[in-house]
Amino acid sequence: MILVTGGLGFLGSHIALSLMAQGQEVILVDNLANASLQTLERLEYISGMYVPFVKVDVRNTPALNKVFEQYSIDAVIHTAGFKSLEESRLKPLEYYNDNVSCIMSLLRSMQRTGVRRLVHLSSVAIYGKSGTALNENETFNFSYDNPYIKSQQMIEEIIRDTVKTDNEWQVAILRLSNVVGAFEHGVLGENVAQLPKNIVPLALQVAAMQRDSLELHKNVETQDKTVERSFIHVLDVCEAVFASLYWLSNQQHCCESFNIAQDHLTSIEALIKVISEVTTAPIETHEALYSHEELAQLGVDISKAEQLLNWKPKRSLKTMIEDEWRFYQNTLKGQ
Repeated sequence: MILVTGGLGFLGSHIALSLMAQGQEVILVDNLANASLQTLERLEYISGMYVPFVKVDVRNTPALNKVFEQYSIDAVIHTAGFKSLEESRLKPLEYYNDNVSCIMSLLRSMQRTGVRRLVHLSSVAIYGKSGTALNENETFNFSYDNPYIKSQQMIEEIIRDTVKTDNEWQVAILRLSNVVGAFEHGVLGENVAQLPKNIVPLALQVAAMQRDSLELHKNVETQDKTVERSFIHVLDVCEAVFASLYWLSNQQHCCESFNIAQDHLTSIEALIKVISEVTTAPIETHEALYSHEELAQLGVDISKAEQLLNWKPKRSLKTMIEDEWRFYQNTLKGQ
């Protein structure tokens, strides 16, 4: 059985459904801070199966210990945590407390119960530097001033130090680019908050005439002055997770990181054009009055994942937007 933390969130729910489709048993834990029990109902409806779920904050180690004691867990996929670079600047204490405390509590519970196989979902932003082909051997820029990035850097350090203490650990760290998309046919996707933290849901709100315009930062040294990012379909992430679990099952003592992204960059301005094309709606933008320092480019080398995990992204940016837009329209219709 596989434990998925943050199991009712965007990433966790998609990973859980994909694992069940592969015949795996899952147990989901979530504190419902950024999720809803409606997602659990949707998972059970789609799968036609009972999905074990425990409402628990991963930071509550005694409560988490009970989950490990109650279920026969073989591996953990850790998706729980806060993930917005911009929000972390406003709420640094929340980000450090949530993200760092989560991994410490989880590793304690795993250590106590003898579960040693972990897939941790991180971010390509962890490097803390701009680049077009950052690879896993790149040293982190620990001085980059962003609490989310710093918290992810701390998490990797904590994981690696823990792995050194016990030769039974098998850990894969997946550094993800911006995750977009939804499950096929719009049956499962990202529940968009009234005030989304990511660019794609914000743009979809403009396309659906729920928002007048989109704020655009034009303050970096790129061709169109907007930041350039790599994007990845949520189902490509699910396949990377499954590939990681299979790879770990054939390893001994290991702790390896993998970049999970498309191998090319897209500017935010170009992304908005794709969204406008898919939704057949104009996406009005206005330049931000206030701009903070941003990493101009976040492009990574994915050759390690291709070689070791036998994984590569299959879905285009247009497909990502089409799938997310389909699910968003379904939610607007109450489906």
